[in-house]
Amino acid sequence: MSIQKERRTNGIDLLRTLGGGRYDPVKAADIMVRQHGALGTFAIDHVLGNLWSRLQLSRRDRSLIVVTFLSTIGASEELKSHVRGGLQHGLKRTEIEEIVLQVAGYAGFPMAMQASRLVTEAFNAEDKVDRQPDRTEAKAKDDPERHADAVNVMGTLFAGRAATEPVAARAGVVASLGGVGELVFDWAFGELWSRPQLSRRDRSMVVVAILAILARAEELAIHIPGALNHGVTREEVEEIMTQLTVYGGFPRAVEGMRAARAAFAKIDGRSMS
Repeated sequence: MSIQKERRTNGIDLLRTLGGGRYDPVKAADIMVRQHGALGTFAIDHVLGNLWSRLQLSRRDRSLIVVTFLSTIGASEELKSHVRGGLQHGLKRTEIEEIVLQVAGYAGFPMAMQASRLVTEAFNAEDKVDRQPDRTEAKAKDDPERHADAVNVMGTLFAGRAATEPVAARAGVVASLGGVGELVFDWAFGELWSRPQLSRRDRSMVVVAILAILARAEELAIHIPGALNHGVTREEVEEIMTQLTVYGGFPRAVEGMRAARAAFAKIDGRSMS
């Protein structure tokens, strides 16, 4: 049980950590309420003071998830604000850039390119500069290396249920998905998922968040068990759906939670009927 005064105090504390000293959190809360009325009240008391203050995820992980949500749906000003807040909550710049890369694979390059520009603007504002240093090119990988790395990813994502020999593993994916399967194996698994700049646990959280906000229940049925294999807990999976309530709306969050519970039931051999 909570009282409104406690939620307001928690919300102001979240503004403090998200702002990192850029503004007075008490004044910011007051401005939010005066400008937006009931919407501003709920933004401070419910979104920040209630949802963000839940203990099931760290503030760093909530920032990871929220930056993912906002990148996926193209929320510009909110994304820039939460990128800066994510830095204050312990996300590394390279990790934020990897979120954007994962968005490219699971929500499309147009959304990722837009998000990348917004991330750069946020970094510029944080550094008080007009331009970031040139970024490093992705590692060049020929097919033998890509295919070996893809098998490694599939081995952890599917907990040993995938073929371990690259030719056979790739052939199985291609037989199922044709040209899409080629790109899944070669690029998504062989390059994107194999990058060390973001842990596989975090990549799984990002992918589950993308699929949840896009309402892709069939893909969640695959990636929720994969997330558990990568060290995400069931409680954390459900908390992603809880976080989704305010960033994607209750209908998507409900569908996401249903997908999570169905995935857990299948793992446990239980019926959801």
